[in-house]
Amino acid sequence: MRSSSATLPTLSIPQMQRRVPARKGRVRRHALGLLLVAGLFTLAGCAGTPSTPSRYVLPAAGDVTPVTGVSTSTLVVQPVAISSYLDQEGIVMQLSDIELNSANQNLWADSLGSQLTRNLRQTLTQALPQTLVLGAGSGSDARLSVEVDRFQGRYDGQAVVSGEWQLREGNRVVRQVPFNITRPLTADGYPALVRTLGEAWEAVGERIASELAHPSGRASP
Repeated sequence: MRSSSATLPTLSIPQMQRRVPARKGRVRRHALGLLLVAGLFTLAGCAGTPSTPSRYVLPAAGDVTPVTGVSTSTLVVQPVAISSYLDQEGIVMQLSDIELNSANQNLWADSLGSQLTRNLRQTLTQALPQTLVLGAGSGSDARLSVEVDRFQGRYDGQAVVSGEWQLREGNRVVRQVPFNITRPLTADGYPALVRTLGEAWEAVGERIASELAHPSGRASP
């Protein structure tokens, strides 16, 4: 759409003032101002009114089983660290092997790192009933830290979650395990992507719990 300003005279204001009487010059300048304002409103109308963004939260982990009796151990879960390209409002889609896109209209309702941390603690609390799972800042020798480098939809219809977790006791790293989970989307659209990412993240928590409960064994597939 072309702007109405394209029809404006090419003469400058001083030139027009010399060609018309003072009062007519004022009228002409006023008319030019109205034309410019009208052109701006016309361009704004062409752009259209932006739609309201949709905001999403990860589905909560399965029902958390209350811890009963005396816990035999404690575990502190550090805030989940995420790659910088994930640390934004837009939900990330991987468009090819090298191209990523952050959505403008489909956003996280809460910071992704906070959601991942909260859901991880819920999953571990459920999967490790004899372990008291605490947040950062609590005193414990056992500390779990998780780094997430991929948490996105992919062009082949998969939800992808990958990264690495570490278990520390004091200043010593006693376990260091990578994870890489892909899950097929069951439907098109961002709601299906968010739900599938939530399921994949819950599977990560269950694998971590299995490793912690059976340190000499292997995590279940």
